[in-house]
Amino acid sequence: MSKKYVYFFGGGKAEGNTTMKNILGGKGANLAEMTNIGIPVPPGFTISAEMCQVYMEEGEIPQEVENQIDDNLKKLEDLMDMGFGDSEKPLLVSVRSGAAQSMPGMMDTVLNLGLNERTIEGLIKSTGNERFVWDGYRRFINMFGDVVMGIEHEKYEEIFQKKKDEIGAKLDTDLNTEDMKDLCMRYKKLYEEETGEAFPTDPRLQLEKSITAVFKSWNNPRAVTYREINSITGLIGTAVNVQVMVFGNMGTSSGTGVAFTRNPATGENKFYGEYLLNAQGEDVVAGIRTPSPIQDLKNEMPGIYDQLINIKEKLEQHYKDVQDLEFTVQEGILYILQTRNGKRTGPAAVKIAVDMAEEGLINKETAIMRVEPGQLDQLLHPMFDPTVEKNVIIKGLPASPGAASGKVVFSAEDAEDWASRNEKVILVRVETSPEDIGGMNVSQGILTARGGMTSHAAVVARGMGKCCVAGAGDINVNYNNKLFSVNNNVINEGDYISLDGSTGEVMLGKVPTIEPQLTGSFAKLMQWADETKRLKVKTNADNPKDSRVARDFGAQGIGLCRTEHMFFDGDRIKAVREMILSKEEEGRKKALNKLLPMQKEDFKGIFKVMDGLPVIIRLLDPPLHEFLPKDEKDINQVAQELGVSSEHLKELIESMHEFNPMLGFRGCRLGVQYPEITEMQAKAILEATVESKNESIKAIPQIEVPLIGNVKEFTLNAEIVDRVGGELGLKRGEDYWVGTMIEVPRAAITADEIAKEVDFMSFGTNDLTQMGCGFSRDDAGKFLKKYVEVGIYSRDPFQAIDQAGVGKLMKICVDNARSVKPNIEIGICGEHGGEPSSVEFCHKIGLNDVSCSPYRVPIARLAAAQAVIKEKRN
Repeated sequence: MSKKYVYFFGGGKAEGNTTMKNILGGKGANLAEMTNIGIPVPPGFTISAEMCQVYMEEGEIPQEVENQIDDNLKKLEDLMDMGFGDSEKPLLVSVRSGAAQSMPGMMDTVLNLGLNERTIEGLIKSTGNERFVWDGYRRFINMFGDVVMGIEHEKYEEIFQKKKDEIGAKLDTDLNTEDMKDLCMRYKKLYEEETGEAFPTDPRLQLEKSITAVFKSWNNPRAVTYREINSITGLIGTAVNVQVMVFGNMGTSSGTGVAFTRNPATGENKFYGEYLLNAQGEDVVAGIRTPSPIQDLKNEMPGIYDQLINIKEKLEQHYKDVQDLEFTVQEGILYILQTRNGKRTGPAAVKIAVDMAEEGLINKETAIMRVEPGQLDQLLHPMFDPTVEKNVIIKGLPASPGAASGKVVFSAEDAEDWASRNEKVILVRVETSPEDIGGMNVSQGILTARGGMTSHAAVVARGMGKCCVAGAGDINVNYNNKLFSVNNNVINEGDYISLDGSTGEVMLGKVPTIEPQLTGSFAKLMQWADETKRLKVKTNADNPKDSRVARDFGAQGIGLCRTEHMFFDGDRIKAVREMILSKEEEGRKKALNKLLPMQKEDFKGIFKVMDGLPVIIRLLDPPLHEFLPKDEKDINQVAQELGVSSEHLKELIESMHEFNPMLGFRGCRLGVQYPEITEMQAKAILEATVESKNESIKAIPQIEVPLIGNVKEFTLNAEIVDRVGGELGLKRGEDYWVGTMIEVPRAAITADEIAKEVDFMSFGTNDLTQMGCGFSRDDAGKFLKKYVEVGIYSRDPFQAIDQAGVGKLMKICVDNARSVKPNIEIGICGEHGGEPSSVEFCHKIGLNDVSCSPYRVPIARLAAAQAVIKEKRN
């Protein structure tokens, strides 16, 4: 036959190896590899993932592949000196899945395949253990019925429990041989009732049905969901591994266990695992008995323990990574059933990578690549204790990482009130607004029904380092009754909930957390990353506190300081509202003059923290109506404070209504219409610069004009800045710089014109995505999930840059700008700047820097280093 689909392993050699994961799956490739290096692996064969693809398309396994399976079965029989279906020396096999990427528990497995009335007798003769054989047959009927024929596992469990009740048995092990025989008969009767056919006795038919069941399980709901959650794409299907059965439940000289070559929770270089004597692997998982720590095996089976230690050393040296291995001991003989790279926590990943590099097992570049950037979240924020059980009631968007528990409140005022009494609270809102900032600040975490990864709640929470789950659309928030409901759960004010901002999970009750500990390994890994990366990593920060956090995390400047966030405190927002109410320029200037000293002090505080590093300060960006009150109570209160009637204020608010405010009167348009706003902000920034320098602080201000689409929008605002700079004796290009955000597609396309006038550019990818894709970022959450599910987008474009669309706009912009100004600095300051695949894309198109919230700075540093290494390896 021209194409090979079945690969044998056994007898000290295999037809595959670890480089063939795409064909043999991770499990099959590792079984072959272990066989080749002399690890004791039960022999078998792997049917390739390519066959899965063929089966999905044609609905059957071609005869020529059935012939390959038969040929390999014969090899297995000859090697083991056993016969498949033989009554004297029966060969039993397991049938397991195994995709190129590990998907633990997501697809199907059948054990003890090959048992029937004839082979049972042979197995009893060869083992002398009748109960063990009938128990194995019972398990096989259950698994086959469940996995292959779709009979609910619970129906078998009901029969099993009924039998235990009949004889007064507490434990499974209390059932004797006759009980097991009776259960087999009852299981077979259930099978016949459910399927309309007798339980198959032909081992070859059992095998054929089991192989096709594993192929079908590739598209079962849990496997599909798992691939979606973990962004696993591009795989052709699952391989199938047919392997000789070994048994750990043949007496006290047998056993089974799972072990890691290092501790996967802490990274400690210590053998870690559990085992059970006289048990099968499923018994460990089922929790019927409590497993013992792997170290205890040294006393119970010293020879086996020594073998395991040698094998774990050999595997780690060979794979050069932590291995997660499964083993079985059958009557004093050790077999390794599986090895794979071990899953590990973020802290463990960092420690293991650094330790292995220092041990000489891997080099620094490999150590950098070993840690997924997202895993650093676990080091930078509190995390939930992984050992406790959690009651998850809904999953939203993981908008800001961290782990938080608190009592539910439904308004910012209540949050501040409860927090003043030392209560820990979670603020639950349909969506947050700038008015909620005080309540957000005192809350442990924020949960919203609406909004995405770039919503107000998400952006503010990330800047604060607060845990936030946004866009949990299925929760029904009832402000009047102070409760929310979801999936038959009603959570009232004062009830405890817990939020996992790294996964988006919302849980009932108070889930205990553990505090992160930044170890020397973390500092060392970051040092290696900085030595490797080309991109500078800056931060988005609006105050000295966030700036200090970011600088401590290694930020190389501020890539976005949002000045509007400075306007929401009591006296400031009052002055902003006075400005908005003023009909004449003189009144607006009077109100702005109240803001000037406050803004100047803000900038001085930031310059002091960022001494010697550049600070990009964005001029006022949001629509002015965002500073006005929204509900009746607030309108009346603000009207009283400002000395105007509530009716007048309502009329003003109504007159400022826009059908699409994100495309309305905002950004540079404010400075064109009201140049006094730009002038006040320029004065605050540049006066702060002068005063900072007089205090021996090196301020490097870079003033950013937002939302331009036409170069003239920039020049009108820049002229105001330059006039203020001239009046203060400052020189542009030496004492300050003026640049722009690229958020409008027209600006990207005309970047060659814009580049002639600006000192730097920075992509605002949130707005560029909104305008480039034609999505309202506040409404797109209603349909984007479906878009990702059906493959219109591979990921939510507000979470990761849409490289095929928005990314092309960015590339056009970079090429156009550098065609006229080759050395112009171009960066990115949307939250995409902290998302690893987006950081890699920014490296590829030649940006100078990325900017992200303070707690994502280390993630971006690591991702930037990995981008260099990937480029080198390609």
